[in-house]
Amino acid sequence: LSPRVACPQSAQYGSCSQRRMSVMEALELLDQLVDESDPDVDFPNSFHAFQTAEGIRRAHPDKDWFHLVGLLHDLGKVLVLFGEPQ
Repeated sequence: LSPRVACPQSAQYGSCSQRRMSVMEALELLDQLVDESDPDVDFPNSFHAFQTAEGIRRAHPDKDWFHLVGLLHDLGKVLVLFGEPQ
C-alpha cells in the first residue's frame, strides 16, 4: 500500500478507540480464542508468547528488543475478538 491509501482496518483500529488495554490484558485476551493455525494446542496462547520470548532471550541474551518482539508477535490476533477473521 502506498502511504496515501488507507486500509479499512487502519480507519477502524488506527485511533485505538475500540478498547484500551495493557499488554498484559491483551495477552490474557489471547487466551479466549482458539488459534486456527494451532487448534490442537492444549496450553493458553499467552503461554506461547512467553515461551517465544524466553526462547529468544536464551538464544540472544543481548537483544532485549528481540525478546519484546517475541512476546508481542501474536497480539494482533486479539482483533478476532472484535470481528476480524483469522
